[in-house]
Parts: sequence; structure tokens; C-alpha cells
Amino acid sequence: MPFTSNNPQVPLSDIKRNINDMPIKVPLDDLPIDSPYMLSMDLALHEEAREEIDNWALPDLEDSGPSWKELNNKQKVKRVVTGVVKSCLLIGFLYLFICSLDVLSSAFQLVGSKLTGDIFSDNDVLANPIAGLVIGVLVTVLVQSSSTSSSIIVSMVSSGILNVRASIPIIMGVNVGTSVTSTLVSLAQSGDRNEFRRAFGGSAVHGTFNWLTVIILLPIELGTGYLFYVSEAIIKSFNIHAGGEAPDILKVITRPFTDLIVLLDSSVIAGKAAGNPEFTNHSLIKRWCATTQTNVTGYIPATNLTNCSAVTCFTNASGTFIENTVTIKENVKRCFHIFASADLPDIAVGFILLTASLLVLCLCLILIVKLLNSVLKGQIAHVIKKIINADFPFPFSWLTGYLAILVGAVMTFVVQSSSVFTAAIIPLMGVGVISMNRAYPLFLGSNIGTTTTAVLAALASPADSLSEAVQVAFIHLFFNLSGIVLWYICPFLRLPINVAKKFGDITAKYRWFAVLYLFLSFLILPLAIFGLSMAGGIVLAAVGGPFLLVLIAVLIINVLQKKCPKVLPPFLRNWDFLPIMLHSLAPWDRLIFKMCGCCCTKCSNDHEEEKPKDLLPVDIPSRETHCYDNPDFVHSQNL
Repeated sequence: MPFTSNNPQVPLSDIKRNINDMPIKVPLDDLPIDSPYMLSMDLALHEEAREEIDNWALPDLEDSGPSWKELNNKQKVKRVVTGVVKSCLLIGFLYLFICSLDVLSSAFQLVGSKLTGDIFSDNDVLANPIAGLVIGVLVTVLVQSSSTSSSIIVSMVSSGILNVRASIPIIMGVNVGTSVTSTLVSLAQSGDRNEFRRAFGGSAVHGTFNWLTVIILLPIELGTGYLFYVSEAIIKSFNIHAGGEAPDILKVITRPFTDLIVLLDSSVIAGKAAGNPEFTNHSLIKRWCATTQTNVTGYIPATNLTNCSAVTCFTNASGTFIENTVTIKENVKRCFHIFASADLPDIAVGFILLTASLLVLCLCLILIVKLLNSVLKGQIAHVIKKIINADFPFPFSWLTGYLAILVGAVMTFVVQSSSVFTAAIIPLMGVGVISMNRAYPLFLGSNIGTTTTAVLAALASPADSLSEAVQVAFIHLFFNLSGIVLWYICPFLRLPINVAKKFGDITAKYRWFAVLYLFLSFLILPLAIFGLSMAGGIVLAAVGGPFLLVLIAVLIINVLQKKCPKVLPPFLRNWDFLPIMLHSLAPWDRLIFKMCGCCCTKCSNDHEEEKPKDLLPVDIPSRETHCYDNPDFVHSQNL
């Protein structure tokens, strides 16, 4: 029997004296499962396992079942038919997804066309570089197309309404606003934490790159005119001739369907922005597709009788009239789409299309993700995943990223839409086919590809303003190239990837943060800066300056707390002196969870199940283990 006099007794003093000399081996099989020693061992193993898990590593794709050789003829036919049906469904949902993006862009243009025209028509606001930056962001969010926004700016420059220098901050804002579509698309994968982590991180890396590039290049441009002088020197060295329009390869496929829903007159927004009175009260919806113009003789009341010496005049009881030729426009054939005969204002049609397109967009995304999860299995899926994320052999592995940039630029040029290309990448990142390191250069290439639309639009400008319009388009190109030089060439400066992963981790834990990020980055913050800039530069500096200094100070203190806390005063080595609501997002999460109420019953279960996974190592209660915590060991000693 254990713990009898036959067992050798070891004095506690000897154990204490030799405890640092050699480790004590405790037989785990002899200890109770709920003993403190086993509890601490479980916690240690749990923490060790958590440290080894990389949340950003691509998941292993599931096996598709038996291999092809193990199947009989009936099973082979069934697998082939199933694969063909899934592939057809995937292509169909992808087509509807792209069409819904096109309709979504049209809806935003209908809702914000008047606001867009009013914003662009105010030259005093456009002269302010900070206001111009946020105008570029807001207009691109409203029209949901950076190509449309940049084309409007090029048209304004070619018509002489806007000068080249004033257009540079607006072009920067356009580049930032184009990432809103990928952020919206990532929200459709919020059902699974890990998928949402990767999808939202992919959208955040695009937006972070654009914001960081603006933060660096806008002050440099205001101080030195770097983009202006470089683009001007290149334009002067070229012999530029007018060109044609961009080949709308993707729209050739989608227009037969989207034109049945709504058809817009693309010249109306540009006309309103240019201040053309003809388009002041003109509807953006194109209701008549065929018109005729007839020249008839008309009579205009004469306000100045001296003009009658040059033209024919006649006088009757009603007064004196001048005979003149008037062009009458007659509508011949009505367009064939849903709203061609609807007597609704543009904003009403815009909200209808906005609601419907968002529903179809989310539904298509959910179904695409489900089909991708079903299709991407087996050996073929492993091959696809390996090819996409593979690198060139050493020492040419650094070329892989630049090839991805080239692929992203070419694909965006082909589809003529960076929104469509980036929105197609996000679901693939969510399901684990494309890694963050591979998607990052693809997004950078997409930024380059979208500038070709502005270049081709500039080449269609009048000859007297051709050089200025092309210069604006090249400024957009050089802005993105400068961003690649800043945040990609040197691997240590690829900060957007680290920042995006941080955002992805936060959204995986607090999913409401994605909506907060969306509103702050693309609506609240731009509107706040726009309002302050309208109040004047002094007000903007008085409010924004201290806020910016506090933000920079917090970032520096956070870095010092982790790297070298001894250089900080004792009270700054942690944030314990701040209110609990400023320590982390956990108190806000509990508050939002309580406000959600009974509507979040399902989320409640998910919240409780995920809580142990969300605990940080410092949150798990630790307990030291001593020899005397084992009651069997204590009973064996002579106390």
C-alpha cells in the first residue's frame, strides 16, 4: 500500500536544498485529473498550442473523398456531372455578382449625382487640398467607381474648370475611395471567424496601402510639387496624340443584362460638374434611346431693334420678332429597361436599385463562398492553391510579387474595373485559396491597372487641353507607382500587411468593428475633415492638429511599452490609469452585446462558445504549483 512505513521518507529540507539542482519527475498517471498540478499542466499545454497556431496560415483544404481510381463507373459519372453543375453554378453566380456590382455603381450614381455635381462645381472648396482629398474619397464612395471619378476629374481639367495642381489631392482621394467596394464584399463572410479574418484583412490591406501613401505623399506634394513636376516633364518629352476609348471587354458581357434594369447617361454627371446649364435639371436615367433633331423657323421677341438690320424682323400686334432657325429635339424610341417608363425621381430609383443590388450582391457572395468551399477539395484544389501562392525558386523568389503586380494590372485593364477585380479576390482569400502575401501585390497591380481608364479618357480630350488632361491621368499613375516604391520594394516596409492583419484579428474577435471601420474610414472621418476644412484652415489646424499629435503620441508609447518600457515614466508603462472603456474593445463589445438584446440570440451562443478562444494569456488565471499542493506527497512526510 502506498504511504506506509516501507516507503523511504525524504525530509523536506533535502528537497528544498536540491530543488534547484535537478528536476523532480512527478508520475502523471498517479495524479488525479483535477489536481492543481494537472490543471496547470493543461493551461501550459493550452498556451503552448495557441502560440504555435498561426491564424493567418491558409487552412488545409478538405479531401474530396475516394480517388478517381477507386470509383466505379456510376460514381465517376456522378462526380463528373456534379462537378459540371457546380462549375456552371459558380460561373452563373459570378456573373450575377459582377452585374450586381455594376447596378450598385449605377444606384450610387443616381443617389449622389446631384451632390456630386454640387461638390465639383464649388471651385473654392476644390482649391483647398485637404477638402479636395476628402471630396475624392466621398465622390468615389458615392459613384462606386474610381474609373468614373477619375474620368470626371480629367473632363473638368480638359474643360478648364479645374487646374492640374488642384486635381492632385482629389486624385489621391479617388485612390482611397476605391477600396470601399472590397470592404463591403468582405462583410458577406462574417459568418465564420477565420474566413472573416482573412477576407476583411484582404480588404483592409488595400485601404491601408492607399491611406498610408496619401499620408506620406500629400505633404510632400504640397511642399515640393513632386508629382506635378515629374508628370509635366514626362508629358513634355512625349509627342501625345488623341486616342480612343477604353475597350469595355467586361461590359460587353454584362451590359445585355444590366441595360434591362437601368440605363444611365454617363455624360450628365460630367456635365453637371462642368457647370453646363443644359444638364442642371437633367435626369441621369436615359429614357429615350432614339431621338431626331429638326431645324424649323422660329420667331424670337426682339429685345434690341438694332439687330433687325442684320436679320429679318417683322412686327405685328404682339410686338417685334426676329426670324431665326431653331433646332427641335423629338423623342422617337423609348429605351427598353425597367425604369424607362417610370415617372420616378432619380433618388427614388437609386434607393430601389441600391437595396436590390445589395441583396443580390450578398446572396451571390454567400453562394459563391459555399460553392468554393465545395469545389475546392481534393488534389485539384491543392494544385490550384499551390500554384497561386508559389514563389519562383531561389534566388529569383523576389520576382514573384512583381509578376503578381503585373497580373493584377493586366486583369484590371481587361475588366476595366478595379472594384470588380478586388471584389473577386476577397472571397478567395476568405476560403483560404489566396494568401495575404500574394493578394497584396495583386491589389497594388489593380491600382496601376485602373489608371489606364483615366489615361484613355484623357486622350479623348480636345487638342488644346490634351496635355493637361493626360498629365492628370499620369499623376494618378505615378501616385500608385510611388506607393509601391514606399510600401513594397523593401520587405521591411510592407507595413500595410501588418496593419491589415491587426485589423483582421480585431474583426475576428469583434465583428462589429468591421462596420465601424467602414463608416469611420469612408464616411465619418472624411465628412468631419470636409466640414472642418470648409470652416477654414485655422479651424482645421486647431481641431485636427491636437488630435493628430495625440494619435502619434499613443502609437509611439505603445511601441515603447513593448520594446523598451524602462525609458518611459512609471505611469506610462501601462494604460492602467485610463478608464476601463479605453483599455480595449472588450467593454464596448459587452455594451454592444447587451444593446443587441434578443435579436442576437444566435450571436449569444456563438459569443459564449468563442470566449475561451478569445482570452489572452494574461486573462487566463494562473496558479503556481508546489510540492505541498499534492496531498499524497504531504501525507508521506514527517511534518
